[in-house]
Amino acid sequence: MTTILELCSINLLSSPLLTVSENAETLTPEWLQAFILGIVQGITEFLPISSTAHLLIFTRVFGWQELGAKDFVDAIQFGSVIAILWYFRDLITTIVKGAITAFQSKDWENEEWKIMVGIAVGTMPALIFGFFLKDVLPDSALIIAIMSVIMAILLGLAEKIGTRKRGFDRLQIKDGILVGLGQTLALIPGTSRSGSTLTTSLFLGLERDTAAKFSFLLGFPTLTVATLYKSLRIFQDFQAGQLPDNIVLLLVIGIVSTFIFSYLSIAFLIRYLQTKNTFVFVWYRLAFGIAILVAIANGWQG
Repeated sequence: MTTILELCSINLLSSPLLTVSENAETLTPEWLQAFILGIVQGITEFLPISSTAHLLIFTRVFGWQELGAKDFVDAIQFGSVIAILWYFRDLITTIVKGAITAFQSKDWENEEWKIMVGIAVGTMPALIFGFFLKDVLPDSALIIAIMSVIMAILLGLAEKIGTRKRGFDRLQIKDGILVGLGQTLALIPGTSRSGSTLTTSLFLGLERDTAAKFSFLLGFPTLTVATLYKSLRIFQDFQAGQLPDNIVLLLVIGIVSTFIFSYLSIAFLIRYLQTKNTFVFVWYRLAFGIAILVAIANGWQG
């Protein structure tokens, strides 16, 4: 929120914020940068507001160029992966065991089998498109702002149009396919993986908390693959001497911080959507996107 208020209330060309951002990287210890980036990643990964957008804007405002590099912030997403596994451990175990039993008995109408296949099939579009577009789409502040506004409008429409009549026990394979296609939009910076899947799920008539759970489970394989890929790249850069010697410690700090706040974020959103709608995120995304556009109009280079 601090970043948004700063962007809305000042002219970035003449503000002391620019001076602060220029010196923040040297003034802020790297371990503290890693911990704070973990907080930002953990909170924003599962709320439908885009972790990529917040991390990019956050690091650019404060000038944290080295740890703000995309490989590092993507690698600490491993904390989010662990959080999903831990929070949904009972549900994941039930789905996997049920799917195995259904496969052995050829019970293709089994609920767990449909969910498992839906998740598997729904993961493919994001992985395929992500492989080909991973180095193509630019991390532009303007694109982030535009997509934030667009996704706010789409989430608001999904909230109004969606029937919210289907629970977790009524998920179908086609839901996985359609929500998986929606997840591919998250390849565009500022869209949000959880935001795109949650929005698609609501359009398909899922209950809000069911939509959130399915969003998390569907995003788990994609998030895991992306994290492993980025971690491999960091390891290669480290071997080549292109990263600081303490990068392993910084990754551990970032991952632990990400895990803690990812878990809290998941727990909050599941409970929140059991009784409330998503319009708080709609208005937040609108404000976030407009704030960035105002900053850009006042000369901020992003």
